[in-house]
Amino acid sequence: MPVLQRDVTREVTTVRPPEFSRAERVRVLAAAAVGSVVVGYAAVAALLALITATATYADFDTAGVLTAAAPAWLAAHHVPLRFDAGQLGVLPLLPTALLMLLVGRTAAGTADRLGLYEPLQARSVVLSISGAHAVVGGMIALLMGDEGLVRATPAVAFFGCAAVSGVAATIGVARRCGLVELVFDKLDPVAFQGLRSGFMALFALVSAGALAVAAGLAISWPRTGELFADAGPSVGVGLGVWLLCLGYLPNAIIAGLSYVAGAGFSMGLVEATPLKFTGGQVPGVPLLAAMPEGEHLLSPAVLVVAALIGAFVGWTCRKVSDRPTSRLRAVLVAAVTAGVGCLVLAATAGGRLASGAFDPVTIPAGLLALLVVLWVLVPGALVAWLAGSRVKPVVAADAEFVVPDYVEDDEAEGGEVVDEEVVFEDDELTDQLEVVDADEFEVEEGLDDDDYYDEDEYEDGTGEDEPLAEDEYDEDDYDEDGYDEPLAEYDAEDDVEEGAAEDDEDAAEDAGKPTEPEVVEEEDFDAEFDEMLGMGPEEDLDDKPRR
Repeated sequence: MPVLQRDVTREVTTVRPPEFSRAERVRVLAAAAVGSVVVGYAAVAALLALITATATYADFDTAGVLTAAAPAWLAAHHVPLRFDAGQLGVLPLLPTALLMLLVGRTAAGTADRLGLYEPLQARSVVLSISGAHAVVGGMIALLMGDEGLVRATPAVAFFGCAAVSGVAATIGVARRCGLVELVFDKLDPVAFQGLRSGFMALFALVSAGALAVAAGLAISWPRTGELFADAGPSVGVGLGVWLLCLGYLPNAIIAGLSYVAGAGFSMGLVEATPLKFTGGQVPGVPLLAAMPEGEHLLSPAVLVVAALIGAFVGWTCRKVSDRPTSRLRAVLVAAVTAGVGCLVLAATAGGRLASGAFDPVTIPAGLLALLVVLWVLVPGALVAWLAGSRVKPVVAADAEFVVPDYVEDDEAEGGEVVDEEVVFEDDELTDQLEVVDADEFEVEEGLDDDDYYDEDEYEDGTGEDEPLAEDEYDEDDYDEDGYDEPLAEYDAEDDVEEGAAEDDEDAAEDAGKPTEPEVVEEEDFDAEFDEMLGMGPEEDLDDKPRR
């Protein structure tokens, strides 16, 4: 059975990119960099203006809104802010996601406008956008100073803004400039399927965390309504609380993911895991009503969800190869992919929360990544091993092996034919071998090496299953001058004179030559030979122009 191969066919349309001068390219890149900063800053300022305008006792001031938008813009880049009461490190992820979406769209549009299509051409767009965000972030942190109400570390602001915007710009130009194909083309089919299954597992885990949050809010809906009512009767306060909950919703989903995987989360002294619960006081935010209120006998049952996700990964990898070790490698790649994804998400979802009773908000990133790897690897490996096809040796011990010419004899030792495929102890060597069809590879006792044909003995050299006819000759049967006529038609006289044909009659039969060659007269042979070369009867070979 042939090994699964990933056939990627890409239709390429040759379109000449627009020609830009150096000054025009710089102008387009500068417009993209400045535009992404200005649009992001304007979006943050508009949101703050909406909250201020709807608040009951707030005084709307344009200058004040624009000033307050500066630290909010840094928070959207996930830069920690410092107050007199402590540091705010647990920042909402929804504004960060929206900002990255905006930057990614800007980078993609810039690449389309400049006609970029190669991976190296993407660096100009990424560097220009990330550089602009880094410079603006560092300047905002410097202008806020060390004595203001809100402060930020300039170095952290510089590199934080550069990292967030750079990742977003890279994602935006990845498909347009061929970065995705560049990465995927370097993967073999097994690793590609493992990477794909790993992203599927990560998506399933995030979905499980979202379902956990939704279930918690549904169960405690009366408490959620009370918290909204306690926030204030005005529309502006209610809108502000609702926007606060919406901004921290991705953080809550990641905490739910960690809870489903078994790592749990903590907020100050409150700790919640499926196997352990420590109660305490939490902020009066309606979103936190989804947290469990105590230990429950059925809480460990949520771990079944993670095990089912791992089993699903094994099921998706069951057909990646007929060899169990290849299927296990695909599951391992999927487990590492899902673990790394959860590590990044957990590292960005928690942080410091001032210095009060609710500090810090912790989602154990390392423990979560380790548990996710185990939840995917163990059930996935079992399912992939048992649900996949199982191979068995199908040949006798004295069977001949068909191996490519580049395989050394010492490397081929210890091989066996399994399900019509040559398998060796070295996995990499086995993956390089071609599959042998059942009709082409027949095992019979007593066969010699000469009874097998390789592709060089086939009619057209393409590997067809028809061997050469017995009456055809190889290049050794042509005369030493290289003419394309068998020796039997014009050198039989020499064979008879020298007695070669009579002395080796069996060899002539094996080669396909007639056992009683017909003697050809010299004059007849010369005429026939001239006719074969395309000469007339009066033409001479020496007068024929040579190529």
